[in-house]
Amino acid sequence: MSVSTAAAARTICSDISGALPVLGQEVTVPLVTGGEVTYAALDYAASAPALQRVWDDVAAYAPYYGSVHRGAGYLSQLSTDLFENARRTVTEFLDCRADDQLIFTRSTTDSLNLLAQALPADCQVFVFETEHHASLLPWKDAHVTYLNAPRTPRQAVETLERALADRDPYGPALVCVTGASNVTGELWPVRELAAAAHAHGARIVLDAAQLAPHHPVSVQDLDVDWVAFSGHKLYAPFGSGVLAGRADWLREAEPYLAGGGASRKVTRREDGGVDVEWHDTAARHEAGSPNVIGAYSIASACKALTEAGFDTLVARERQLIDTVRAGLAEVPEVRVLSLFGDDAPRVGVLSFVVEGWNSSHFAAALSAEYGIGVRDGLFCAHPLVRTLLGSDPQSQGECGAPEAAPGEKSLNAIRVSFGAGTPDEHVERFVRAVKELVRDGAQWQYRTEGGRCVPAV
Repeated sequence: MSVSTAAAARTICSDISGALPVLGQEVTVPLVTGGEVTYAALDYAASAPALQRVWDDVAAYAPYYGSVHRGAGYLSQLSTDLFENARRTVTEFLDCRADDQLIFTRSTTDSLNLLAQALPADCQVFVFETEHHASLLPWKDAHVTYLNAPRTPRQAVETLERALADRDPYGPALVCVTGASNVTGELWPVRELAAAAHAHGARIVLDAAQLAPHHPVSVQDLDVDWVAFSGHKLYAPFGSGVLAGRADWLREAEPYLAGGGASRKVTRREDGGVDVEWHDTAARHEAGSPNVIGAYSIASACKALTEAGFDTLVARERQLIDTVRAGLAEVPEVRVLSLFGDDAPRVGVLSFVVEGWNSSHFAAALSAEYGIGVRDGLFCAHPLVRTLLGSDPQSQGECGAPEAAPGEKSLNAIRVSFGAGTPDEHVERFVRAVKELVRDGAQWQYRTEGGRCVPAV
């Protein structure tokens, strides 16, 4: 069974001059200087707006909502079929191996914590300091080696090779690496890092949260052991994610959550306890009633991006990146943050600082005076941002919160990010706004309130 809708059959239009239809493109917001303007959502790296196609598919399914794997009725059977078909769709989207498992989770963070819980005993983990906290922090029960930020892709591979060659004792090991930085947008040499890991008997997990929405991700071509990503960065609603890859560690680990669905058989013992036989499929780590709408929305987004064609999407995004980079290059006070240099290939994510400006103040002015939504802070990648800013990597700081008042020096940066749903006008307005703010200053007064920089009333 399947849900058939006109929206599902619709061809997604994505010629080089246009963006994919997303929710919120017509939303208007008030400006402190008077009037309203169409909101320019340029914070895709945090959460991309849902594709209209995804929303339509979910709305068409909603009346047929039923329990998954837990009912004999028609709607339950339909929902179960929808859920498992979604698993197959995402598996194909990621070009997984025939014997890989795909587990639906809550997010990239949830996926990597699941994998961390499934590590074999005495596993060593190698992770660069440049990772998002979702990749940097879950490995608390393992021996972790944190690698310094490389300054070239080649240096990244060489750093990993040295660390793996020096490990002692020689046993199970896992490398965790991003596909595209959530701070700089720069693409990492995943295929080469995977080859280095495997050459030294280690496995590798790819954090594709920032890569999958912008570029095709093939588990087989990149030769990674696992891949993790979030639906809310892939133009689907919040609350769903994916961990896909080799089944053995997952099958041998204790269930991520204990409960219904993960258990195949539960019996009472004579001593009053219980014996449990757990599933060895993906269900082992999907206890409880699954998020069928979240899984279906991810599958719908995967279909929409595939139909639009990544070649077309990548080509258009490169034009947007060129527009932003060229515009920022015309402002001497702006410094774009980079690990690998200005010519490094990247996705639509750029972070920068502006001389003489507190980053939170600048971001607040973009929002209040131009209707542009960006991100300021440390982007849940504190060690990386501090390294790029040349500050003490041990300094404390809250994720996304300002550390200084408007006009004062801060250790934060500003991030602009965009993707398949971004109209040309939004990036053009952003470039114009940056130039005007640097040249003329803010038109409004701002103050710090509740840890945020806001317009003074």
